[in-house]
Amino acid sequence: MEPNSDISQIARAFVEARRTASSLTAFPGTIPADLPAAYAVQDSALALVPKPVAGWKVGRINPPVDGVDRLAGPIFADQVEKEDGIAMPIFAGGFGAAEAEFLLRVGGAPDPAQRRFSMAEARALIDAVHVGIEIASSPFAGINDHGPMVTISDFGNNNGLVVGAAIDDWREIDLNRWPVALHINGAEIGTGIAADMLDGPFGAARFLFEHLAARGIAITPGQWISTGAVTGVHPVAIGDRVEARFDDRLSVRCTIKEQ
Repeated sequence: MEPNSDISQIARAFVEARRTASSLTAFPGTIPADLPAAYAVQDSALALVPKPVAGWKVGRINPPVDGVDRLAGPIFADQVEKEDGIAMPIFAGGFGAAEAEFLLRVGGAPDPAQRRFSMAEARALIDAVHVGIEIASSPFAGINDHGPMVTISDFGNNNGLVVGAAIDDWREIDLNRWPVALHINGAEIGTGIAADMLDGPFGAARFLFEHLAARGIAITPGQWISTGAVTGVHPVAIGDRVEARFDDRLSVRCTIKEQ
């Protein structure tokens, strides 16, 4: 693991850049050598931000690192929006993207002592499923170019969540087979199904419950899990219009503004 001083330096640099909406031209330190070092940076940064965490984003690591194929980052309460069509910020001079995702709402707190979860146990802790858009943005434009340790270091590259409509019959249908499409400025940019996203949205929840338990972080009822980009990660620019469509039944929209 990297020296504590380097961990603190990286965390402070990212938190300050986010606070001031300033861009970073390079990674602010030595890139963490492994996943524990990267999450140490994230933990250090979390300690510097006096805002409640309203949920967690889960992203894919491809190819996996030491057998781990997903990563996690916090979503702060003041970055969760429920108004369709709302303007969501990205960092000018940094990285900005939009992702169509299934959002799971935690209904029950896991047993703090539980370290492993079956798919059924993870699913039982969910009380609602919504459609949504994750805004991925970082002050560092190269955040996705240097591997998962860099992404993890800056809150998993999250900068907001648009919570769309609820899927009322989610317990009775196979969400993994729903076709999902992302449109930017009226043009279809990407399509996909959750079945191609490892073991799907509830697999993302299972990963997160185990991951946070290992880090000693409690997940609480009402928090959101943004389960992964079904159609891919699609760059956006200030002024863009974004729409995510799910099985031609539900859609959610936002526009993009400067942080």
